[in-house]
Amino acid sequence: MKQLIVITALALAVTAPARSQALVDPNKVAPEYREAAEKRRAEQMRQRECALKADLEKVLPRDRTVYLNHCLDTMAAKQ
Repeated sequence: MKQLIVITALALAVTAPARSQALVDPNKVAPEYREAAEKRRAEQMRQRECALKADLEKVLPRDRTVYLNHCLDTMAAKQ
């Protein structure tokens, strides 16, 4: 039993923490893909803004997807 605990603790210590997806940097992409990278970055910024709004409004996890979809649809309609 002690071996299992030690192995589990070692495995958890060695693994890297999960991180969110990094923002796309259009300047680090080949020129032919730059336009697509700019669009992807704009979409990521909209998603992050909606996620921040959800956090500030303390949206429950069960309601978060609906909230985010509504927020993204609202932002798309404004453009």
